[in-house]
Amino acid sequence: MALTLNHFSIRTLDMETTRRFYVDVLGLTVGPRPNFPFPGIWLYRGDHAEVGNAVVHVIGMDANDPVGLKNYLGDRDVSSLSGSGSVDHIAFFADGLSAMLAHLTTQGVKARERTVPSIGLHQIFLDDPNGVVIELNYPAAEKQALDAAA
Repeated sequence: MALTLNHFSIRTLDMETTRRFYVDVLGLTVGPRPNFPFPGIWLYRGDHAEVGNAVVHVIGMDANDPVGLKNYLGDRDVSSLSGSGSVDHIAFFADGLSAMLAHLTTQGVKARERTVPSIGLHQIFLDDPNGVVIELNYPAAEKQALDAAA
């Protein structure tokens, strides 16, 4: 299995200030983002046509409507969003979905799965022993092939 860093995500109550930092200070640009059930911004380091260039995902926490975020990524206490507590998850591109799912079962690791059809990704979310969420991104075609074989 090959892993390459895909992106990191930051949860924030202040998306605009966060956006300004990454755009004005680091030179990233705001680009397309799938229609997730919570607010957010994807910041790119290059061509917006390549989803792999979306290296920072800003996750907006809407205190008036937290359900979409809570159901998709889990709940976080607002008081924990300081320093590295703002880092929501670390994501890797990966391959070998079937082997990984079998491996996780043997290791007794619980995973949460999602498919994002608009960008052709199948995601697996895991919690490391410290509570850091790890996201593994596989080509959606691997999931489709797995489902077709079942």
